[in-house]
Amino acid sequence: MPSVLIIEDEELAAKRLIRLLKELAPDMNVLTSIDTVTGAVQWLSNHQADLIFLDIHLADGDSFSIFDQIDVKIPIIFTTAYDQYAIRAFKLNSIDYLLKPIDKEELAFSIEKFRQAQSSQTSDFSELIASMKESRTQAEYQKRFMVTSGEKIKSIPIDEVAYFFGQQKYVFLITKDHRRHIVDFTLGKLEGLLDPNQFYRINRQFIISFNAIQNMFSYSKSRVKIELDPPSDIEAIVSIEKAKRFKEWLNR
Repeated sequence: MPSVLIIEDEELAAKRLIRLLKELAPDMNVLTSIDTVTGAVQWLSNHQADLIFLDIHLADGDSFSIFDQIDVKIPIIFTTAYDQYAIRAFKLNSIDYLLKPIDKEELAFSIEKFRQAQSSQTSDFSELIASMKESRTQAEYQKRFMVTSGEKIKSIPIDEVAYFFGQQKYVFLITKDHRRHIVDFTLGKLEGLLDPNQFYRINRQFIISFNAIQNMFSYSKSRVKIELDPPSDIEAIVSIEKAKRFKEWLNR
């Protein structure tokens, strides 16, 4: 009985995938569903599976960072909602992928592909990750965000975005003219949509634009405190884990 690990931060998408797997492959045993990079690394450090369904952007970052922290040699079917650059990389490296919302027939084909390769497949992600980086530099990043206010609908150009921040269950887009809008994305997914030369995720709550930085100050434990424009009611402090790379990002 093949065992399956699902790594997906959208609860509805995970439930749909589990339901389809029960229908198409009742012999497969879904072990668990995990929604973060951290959780995936912890689980894979202590457990094993025969197949992984892996979303590209998770609640706490890019799922490819999993491979930077742990050696994974398990067949993987990637799932994605919009990463066309990633799809090109997958094709180059003969790794299967599914566009969300997942189509039942395409899932059946992926399962069959897994079964045929199960006895001999090993995974080497070095070429894939290299292709991802190369393709990412050519990617077209998000140019605008559609937001709503009551019955009004507005599309905000990316040049007007100062930063994003998460609070409770919501993610807010803050414009340069001090307006705040709710967007239907997690911060993890926004990381994959935004140009990394212009935007940086400084901690679990903030993704900021370089142009929104008004002042920066040294903070405890090598961190950096940032004054944003427009100002934020929540302190914007670069986390310990992000501090070194953030300083490298500033020095590009």
